[in-house]
Amino acid sequence: MSLLTIFLQTTVAVATTAKPVDQGLSVFDLVIKGGVIMIPILLLSLLSVFLFVNRLLFINKASKIDANLVNNVKDMLVKEDIKGALTYCDRIASPFAKIVHKGLSRLGSPIRDIESAIENTARVEVYQMEKNVNLLAAIAALAPMFGFLGTVVGMIRAFYDISMSDNISIGIIASGIYVKMVTSASGLIVGVIAYIFYTYLNTKIERTVNKMEVTAIEFLDILYKPII
Repeated sequence: MSLLTIFLQTTVAVATTAKPVDQGLSVFDLVIKGGVIMIPILLLSLLSVFLFVNRLLFINKASKIDANLVNNVKDMLVKEDIKGALTYCDRIASPFAKIVHKGLSRLGSPIRDIESAIENTARVEVYQMEKNVNLLAAIAALAPMFGFLGTVVGMIRAFYDISMSDNISIGIIASGIYVKMVTSASGLIVGVIAYIFYTYLNTKIERTVNKMEVTAIEFLDILYKPII
């Protein structure tokens, strides 16, 4: 018997007795097996990313402040160039400039009226920054609920299959439950990410609001104190 014949026989024997290798499930396969409930979870994840990027760009733009804004306005007021100060604020077009612009437009009114006008303008600007941010908090709450719903539906179906097959095999139970647990995991992941987005944006908004308050105080100081 030749060496080639022995090698071929050995190869055939090994191929016959070898067990198939478990390749496992990819993430995509698990998502597909999650069922219909994965659709709203996926939509919520896309919506959370869109809201985060949209609000982040808006807040970043709104938080930019000209460090010399109040000083430049003060210099113009010293020269009694109110119209120039208003034009300067219009050209900057930031929440900080809008606050100062509103105060300038109320010059000649009682200080309390100017303060009220500035506060109202600040509220409008804060509302613009906070717009739709609360939707991220809603997504953070809804996504895990959808995930839990998918798991419950999957478990109900698994027990139904058991009752119909009259078989209490661990394999049947596990195969029905582990797939549907994917929805719970997906919902939790989306919820956690959405909550992180929500917290991060709120932190940036708070910082911007603090800057707005400082700008308003500096401007009002100009009005309270004699301009030298």
